[in-house]
Amino acid sequence: MIRRALILANFAKEEVRELASELRPWLAARVDEVGLETDIRAFCLAREASDRATRSAAAPDLVIVLGGDGALLGAVRAFAAEPVRTLGINLGRVGFLASTPATRWRDTLEHVLRGECKVEHRMRLRAEWTDAQGETRSMVALNDVTLQRDSHQGMLRASLSVGDDWVTEYRADGLILATPSGSTAYSLSAGGPILVPAVEALVVTPICSQGLANRPIVLDAGSAFTIQLNSPGSTTTLVVDGQAYHSLEHGDELRVTRHPERYPLYAMPGLDPYRRLRDRLGWGGAPVNGAG
Repeated sequence: MIRRALILANFAKEEVRELASELRPWLAARVDEVGLETDIRAFCLAREASDRATRSAAAPDLVIVLGGDGALLGAVRAFAAEPVRTLGINLGRVGFLASTPATRWRDTLEHVLRGECKVEHRMRLRAEWTDAQGETRSMVALNDVTLQRDSHQGMLRASLSVGDDWVTEYRADGLILATPSGSTAYSLSAGGPILVPAVEALVVTPICSQGLANRPIVLDAGSAFTIQLNSPGSTTTLVVDGQAYHSLEHGDELRVTRHPERYPLYAMPGLDPYRRLRDRLGWGGAPVNGAG
């Protein structure tokens, strides 16, 4: 049962302010408590910096994000340690993750409050590395973990191993490790395949590879992935979900595994993965023989 709801919104956008002014009183009439944060980035940074006890005490039963996929990724990052069922109401451009159009928010939330809305449990990745001070650090990604060369440096060289098996060394502008959720994001732009959310797999996609034979590869998500950086004198940037940035050096090792806990996202009623692809990517054509 949903008693406490939290609305995350970027009030710098007029359309977000207008929607929040309708949504908040509507929701307040149906649940015990409604919180509103008007700066998603500031909220996410503050929550990340707080301790577990503080986060647990203030945890809502439902998070509603007003914005696009970037805003929703920020919310998922803020609640990475204690996932909360999250609904994205799309005020961005594409909306693979923020799947509910702004015109459908009442209908979707009514289903959510009645317990009738489908929850998609999305696979996540854990990326671990050791920093220059010898401390092991980790980040959690819903979409992707990306290694990219700095703009003033030469090509990235990175070796990929899966478990105990060496795969290849990439020479490229970068390398993307994407979940099924992330397969429709940066990886897709770089030529990677689309995976439906339920698939237990990971996509490794090189960015502008020097070797024309280096193509995206789909791998078992249950494996452990190790990337060794082989670019002497160069700094490589690790990017997590397009929002968190960290510097890695030659010889550093990045370890990527499937996170043991999935993140729950609400999907708009009637929005199956294939309809989402048709709607978001503009696939044409009508169903044949009644198929839909």
